[in-house]
Amino acid sequence: MTAFGNLLAALFVVLGASFALVAAVGILRLPDFYSRMHAASKVGTVGSALALVALAIVSVQTAEVLRAIAAIVFFFLTAPIAAHLLGKAAYSAGYPMWSGSVLNEMTSRRNAAAGEEELDPRRPIL
Repeated sequence: MTAFGNLLAALFVVLGASFALVAAVGILRLPDFYSRMHAASKVGTVGSALALVALAIVSVQTAEVLRAIAAIVFFFLTAPIAAHLLGKAAYSAGYPMWSGSVLNEMTSRRNAAAGEEELDPRRPIL
């Protein structure tokens, strides 16, 4: 069982590293803050979780396995919330979206809060 467990853990480590690589490439290549933030939060969370699953597989002590599981739960609970709050703060601060973006759902909410007429959120950004 240990040889199979080691192979399975190695597979999870390679998958986690692959996800981390995709997140790093996304941060470097994507055009605006919002897309980069999405790559970092979603793909980075999955990569970290896969690496922690590998740790739980090769771990001998129950306490280490429970810590790895707790860290996975913590990642999945906090990363999406943090990304959402960062995106909302960046939008409120006025960071522009990429000119190729086709949908801005926050425009109608901002205009409604300011008392202006409601805009169609499906309308492309020009």
